[in-house]
Amino acid sequence: MDSDRGLSFLSRVLFFTSFVLLAVAVVERLVNYFGYTILGSSYTPGRMLEFAGIMLLFVITILLRQAREELRRKVGA
Repeated sequence: MDSDRGLSFLSRVLFFTSFVLLAVAVVERLVNYFGYTILGSSYTPGRMLEFAGIMLLFVITILLRQAREELRRKVGA
């Protein structure tokens, strides 16, 4: 597997994981209003949103790197 396919796979995994964390954070926040919890006291919804944002930052970095490589290929051709 070449590096482009590996980075593409990694960005997809991080993207979907960040949206799962977003969904869990929203559900946890809604459940907290009723006095219950899904995750216990391990992570707050805000902390999970931070993790999702960090993952999306890596996805953006990977996409910008791929765009730069594509531009270099077109200029060099």
